[in-house]
Amino acid sequence: MKKVFLFITQWFILNISAQINHSVDSLKHTKDISLEEVVVTATKVNESTPVAYSELSKEKLKLLNNGQGIPSLIQQSPSVIVTSDAGTGIGYSGFRIRGTDANRINITVNGVPMNDSESHTVFWVNMPDFASSVENIQIQRGAGTSTNGAAAFGATVAMQTQKSELKPFAEYSISAGSFGTIKNMAKMGTGLLKEHFVIDARYSNIQSDGYIDRATANMHSYFASASYYGDQTLIRLQTFGSIEKTYQAWGGVPSDLLSSNRTYNPCGLYKENGEICYYDNQIDNYQQQHYHLTISHRFNHLWNTNATLHYTHGSGYYEDYKEDASVASYHLSPYIQNQDSILQTDLIRRKWLKNDFYGIIYSANYRSERLQFSTGAAINRYDGDHFGRVIWAKHSNNLLKPDYEYYRNNGDKLDYNLYAKTSYLLTSHLNSFIDLQYRGIRYAILGSDDKGGENVNILRHWHFFNPKIGLNYQQNNHNAFISFSVANREPNRDNFIEAGINEQPTHETLYDYEAGYKFQNDLLYIGANLYFMDYTNQLILTGKISEIGEPLTSNIKDSYRMGIELTGGIQIFPGFTWNGNLTWSRNRIKNFTESIEVFDKDWNFIEERQELLGTTHIAFSPEWIANSMFNWKWRQFNAGLNSQFVSRQYIDNTSCKERSIDPYFVSNLFIGYTIKPRFIQEIGLDFTIYNLFNEQYETNAWVYSAIVDGKRYKEDGYFTQAGTHFMGRVTFKF
Repeated sequence: MKKVFLFITQWFILNISAQINHSVDSLKHTKDISLEEVVVTATKVNESTPVAYSELSKEKLKLLNNGQGIPSLIQQSPSVIVTSDAGTGIGYSGFRIRGTDANRINITVNGVPMNDSESHTVFWVNMPDFASSVENIQIQRGAGTSTNGAAAFGATVAMQTQKSELKPFAEYSISAGSFGTIKNMAKMGTGLLKEHFVIDARYSNIQSDGYIDRATANMHSYFASASYYGDQTLIRLQTFGSIEKTYQAWGGVPSDLLSSNRTYNPCGLYKENGEICYYDNQIDNYQQQHYHLTISHRFNHLWNTNATLHYTHGSGYYEDYKEDASVASYHLSPYIQNQDSILQTDLIRRKWLKNDFYGIIYSANYRSERLQFSTGAAINRYDGDHFGRVIWAKHSNNLLKPDYEYYRNNGDKLDYNLYAKTSYLLTSHLNSFIDLQYRGIRYAILGSDDKGGENVNILRHWHFFNPKIGLNYQQNNHNAFISFSVANREPNRDNFIEAGINEQPTHETLYDYEAGYKFQNDLLYIGANLYFMDYTNQLILTGKISEIGEPLTSNIKDSYRMGIELTGGIQIFPGFTWNGNLTWSRNRIKNFTESIEVFDKDWNFIEERQELLGTTHIAFSPEWIANSMFNWKWRQFNAGLNSQFVSRQYIDNTSCKERSIDPYFVSNLFIGYTIKPRFIQEIGLDFTIYNLFNEQYETNAWVYSAIVDGKRYKEDGYFTQAGTHFMGRVTFKF
């Protein structure tokens, strides 16, 4: 492989200069690249790129979008599974692709990184109804191609925001359904003003009581864009953001209640005079604003360039009622009662996060008849303050200061990368691809932690080189490719803060081997993709969660993911189509050693025991994922039946069935009708039945396991999903 890599690199260098010199003579043969597409040219792929990918169009997203987050809207894509804390896809939700959790999936909007610099994930609750402002979503499975932000260890999700409408428009929709869910969305555009200017805007509000007890959500979001179009230049200022308040629902339902109380929510529980109570304000309260200033210029049909300045500000807190909290952990003085010191008290705390993320991304792109070349760079900085305040304590000697602060630390991260990728047509059918990226990271955490105020002083530097090569063959209706990629990724904040005494988190490395084939004509589509993802020190989900519900990962020295992804579609008769995909995978840890804590009957710690279990399943990585999609369109009528099957998922890495999620099969039915009266452009009516057959299922879980008094002990929480429920929508277009 090394010799092949060096040969292709040398061959490209020799041919690029000759091809660029030939560019003037080739102008008449090249395709025009619209100014809108210049923005995302460097971060998206096409059929000539040796990458397994799928796309969701604006029209498809609109059909699905009843208020759920982006995870629910991409659920039918190959190898994707989705989970929701509230059980409805509204509020806190997430997804995994090829068994890889979202904090190891690269996510961008117009090339700008969306992953939080410290946790590495995207909190979709902070992007409610963002799909209403999205033009398309491209999902590149595997290591993907070089982009900005963190490396992709399962997939890359590249979102492009809506293109400007050249004609004035207005649209309003209202959705309503089960669990008190209501969504209002209004958007408008000025069309082209004075032949150069376009302004678009959207506002949305989503409210829901949630399927889980008290899992309420109240989310406001906006999107606005002002664009200037010159003959060869596009200047665009975009801003989008949200304000959300959601009641915490990250505790899950204990396994012994799954058959009797599937909506149980332990968050906010405390006892008062022996009675069980729930704290009313056990909420997540956060707001976030994004600003992107983009300048794109097309020099000619061959060359274009793009630069984006971006800034994101976030601020908010989790509010918790803590019962019998240790006063020492919060640096409070013991409460004196009848000359006795009371060392525990009920209290209410707020854990704050205030952060700023800003930087610049740049790309230059060349496209001729045979050669495509992109080079890009980015530098981004994150500055985040984490601090906690006690706003009330039951026993405090009346000495608690307003907004008393008990810990504070700062996360500072500098992330920079440089890449170049080239695609060259070796023959009329065979295309070669090479992609080289350097990425550097400086990350520091300084201050006191939230577990008693211990000092935190972490400083790390990483330097990564991530090469990718491949070949793509395309002739008539046939397309085939092979590729090899290397990716490296640093640990996230929790890997350091939540690490055990003897744990020293390190970066992980992926060697990704892919091969694919597809055939497509007017009536039929079939495809197959084989992959083998070999990991060193993979950061694998352990099944545990942090105090605020974040899934925890730990380095595993030797592991792999391999499988086959089958896709297909057929037009059964005009207007009636079937599409589907099937993933079979084998996800394994080699020579896994379980570390389990041992306690006596009074919960006094004795030791941490090591047990070699051999080859085990990787947590949250099902062997089978299947999707089926029937769609029927006739005149103004539209209907669809979507189904998904997911096989067993293990919660931890021990392959123990008692600590697993049962397989499930879920179907959704969609029916829509469009009216086009004279007084308005269009009225759309649609109705969706979710979980048509009332499947009782869970999509996520956590577990804590130990040995107590010689017996296996566990605590767990399963995230149950709603049974049969409904949503209806009316849309007016002017």
